[in-house]
Amino acid sequence: MKGGSRSSDWMESIESAINALGKGLGLIWLLLMLVILVNVISRYLFNQGFIQLEELQWHLYATGFLLGLSFAVTQDVHVRVDVLRERWSPELRAWIEIYGILLLLLPFIVLVLVASWPFVTYSFMTSEISQAPGGLPLRWVIKSVLPLGFLLLALATVARLAKVGRQLFGARNKAEIPSQDQTECHCERRRLAERCDVYQLYCADFYRVPGGVGLRRARGCLHGDRYHR
Repeated sequence: MKGGSRSSDWMESIESAINALGKGLGLIWLLLMLVILVNVISRYLFNQGFIQLEELQWHLYATGFLLGLSFAVTQDVHVRVDVLRERWSPELRAWIEIYGILLLLLPFIVLVLVASWPFVTYSFMTSEISQAPGGLPLRWVIKSVLPLGFLLLALATVARLAKVGRQLFGARNKAEIPSQDQTECHCERRRLAERCDVYQLYCADFYRVPGGVGLRRARGCLHGDRYHR
C-alpha cells in the first residue's frame, strides 16, 4: 500500500507541475500574436521589417509547441482516430494505449533525446548565432528547448503509462476480488430473493382458496399486503 501511495503521489506531482507549466504557456501564444501584429504593422504600414521579430516568432512558436506536448499527454487531448476508438471497449483502449506508449512513443522520445543532445552542445560550444544579418544571438537557447520539451514529454508519458496501467489492472483486481461491501450486498440480495420465493408460494396458496375471501386475499398478496392464517 505504501509503494502504491508513493507512486500515486509521484504521478500526481508530475502531472500538477506539467499542468501548471501548460497553463502558463498560454501567455506565450498571446505574446506570439502581439509580435506578429507588430511585425505586420511595421512592414505594411511603415515599410520597415525586423529580422529579430521574425525569428522571435518561430522561437515562441517552437517553445510553446515543444513544451506543450507534455501538457497534452497529461490532459489526454492528443488527436486520435475517433472513428475507431469510439467503437472500442475501455479495456481495449487501455491496452492499445499501453502498447502504443511502450512500442512507439517512448522509443521515439529516447531517440530524439539522444540525437538532440549533441545538437545543443555543439551550438553552445561554438556560440552559434543566427545566420541572418541582425538576427538573434544565443541560438543554443532555442535549441535546448528541444531536449527539454521531450524530457518533460517522457515524464508525462511515464506518468500516463502508470495511470492507465493502474486503471486497467486495478479495475481487473477489483472485479476478481469482491470487496466486503459487495459480498454483504450479494448475501442480502440472496436473502431477499429467498423471501420473495416464499412470499409468492404463500400468495399462490391463497389463490387456491375457493370463494371471494381467498380471491381478495390473493389480490392483497400480489399488491404486497401480508395476511396471516
